[in-house]
Amino acid sequence: MKRLREADFLKWLYPGMHIKRWLALLMLGVALMGLGIAYILREAYVSYTFPSFMYYLTLQFIPRFWRGIMFMAASAGLILFALWHLNSSLLSAVLPRKRDSSLVNIIWGQRHLRRGPKIVAIGGGTGLSILLRGLKRYTGNLIAVVTVADDGGSSGRLRRELGILPPGDVRNCIAALADAEPLMTKLFQYRFSDGSDLAGHSFGNLFIVAMSGVLGNFEEAIKQTSRVLAVQGQIVPSTLVDVTLEAKTENEETIRGEAKISESSSRIKEVRLQPPNPQACPEAIRAILEADVIVVGPGSLFTSVLPNLLVDGIKRAIRGSSALKVYVCNVATQSGETDGFKVVDHVRVLESHVGRGLFHYVLANSNIEDGLPETWRSQPVRINGGDSLRGHLILADVVSEENRYHHDSKKLGEALIRLYYDRNHMDQILMVEEEAAADKVAGAVD
Repeated sequence: MKRLREADFLKWLYPGMHIKRWLALLMLGVALMGLGIAYILREAYVSYTFPSFMYYLTLQFIPRFWRGIMFMAASAGLILFALWHLNSSLLSAVLPRKRDSSLVNIIWGQRHLRRGPKIVAIGGGTGLSILLRGLKRYTGNLIAVVTVADDGGSSGRLRRELGILPPGDVRNCIAALADAEPLMTKLFQYRFSDGSDLAGHSFGNLFIVAMSGVLGNFEEAIKQTSRVLAVQGQIVPSTLVDVTLEAKTENEETIRGEAKISESSSRIKEVRLQPPNPQACPEAIRAILEADVIVVGPGSLFTSVLPNLLVDGIKRAIRGSSALKVYVCNVATQSGETDGFKVVDHVRVLESHVGRGLFHYVLANSNIEDGLPETWRSQPVRINGGDSLRGHLILADVVSEENRYHHDSKKLGEALIRLYYDRNHMDQILMVEEEAAADKVAGAVD
């Protein structure tokens, strides 16, 4: 992040908050106070004979003009010094940043993030949290729209026993966007070990459930939990309806439940929600319609991405939004769901469920490494396999070198922000490519 000189502090500190006028009024008050003291001293000077050492103490051997300049400079220095430390003391109580960070850079960073594009990230699971970690470095206007179809693990148990929406994916998003102390974030992700009734549950899931019970509302529980952990952005469920994910395999078998779908060895043909056409969360629709960028994925195609898009209001809002719309394809196949899938196969599955033309671009990984260990149940998602994407396909190195199953959050965030700011240039390239393709077809016909 660009560093600012300390002298630029006031310029960045008081944007659009009407503080300048009150600062000017404060300075006027100080000046009037000084003028009043000067009148009193002037009266004492002509009415009383001071000892001889006062001649040197009051710098009378220096011309009055220069004495005035010296006193004004000393006064300005003291005022700025006092304001600096006053603001440091006040802001340290509300800014959850490291104490060794420059106050100027903290404030500049906050302003920089507030000016960032409005980005709506849609998905679930590990992929969504990786995406959010990458994007929060560039904007504070982040909204995560999270699937609520999870019925496995801790979330599934809480859902069945208490009848609430699954908190697991919400918890991961909160942890990804949290700006609280690292210990608090670590506590939120802590999972109880075996040997008790709490075994398998994470503290964050229980916290959200408890907050939901206190407030009587799952949405409000997410908001208040986000406030406690100083979340940079907003998290909303795609729907507040208790939905179940169903899958139909190629051998016409029906699998009910997200967890069972993930464990299935049969190739999935389609997925659907029960009950069908659940009502979308109003805040999610509002966020999508007001967004500058809409990012769908990465994540499990059938169990994290599609459950959101199958909420009819979400799909219609995406189509109606004027935002830049990007689908982030997975970097690796998922055993049991997308075995042998290429990028074009992911897109074809999306189009078969929600129709064509939902996204402007598809972002895929270009850093593909051959010869992966045979013990891996997944393989890289390759780019070849169809020309239908043509100019809509954006290639970038977005894979994590430590874990090539997953995206690298920093690389992914950079690629998406670069695409957003270069979108006009990309549209021009796309137009030229489409015109060239049309000319090629016309030439073949002739």
